[in-house]
Amino acid sequence: MSGITNEGLVLMGSAIGAGLALIAGIGPGIGQGIAAGYGASAVGRNPGARGEIMSTMLLGQAVAETTGLYGLVVALILLYANPLIGRL
Repeated sequence: MSGITNEGLVLMGSAIGAGLALIAGIGPGIGQGIAAGYGASAVGRNPGARGEIMSTMLLGQAVAETTGLYGLVVALILLYANPLIGRL
């Protein structure tokens, strides 16, 4: 292990952690697709309730999207701000 420094190890762990944090975008994508499908189906069954269905669906999708955004923020912090380097 003569070629691996502490800083290199932290950077490697940060890059792996950032990649794993970006996987958090898969869940909201699937959830939003399912919500849009069910919303379209509900509007097809009851066109008169289109306004209520759409507003509820969009609010749910906005809440679901925050999970993906949190994962993106964590990944960006690990890649660019990297608070772990200061602990060496």
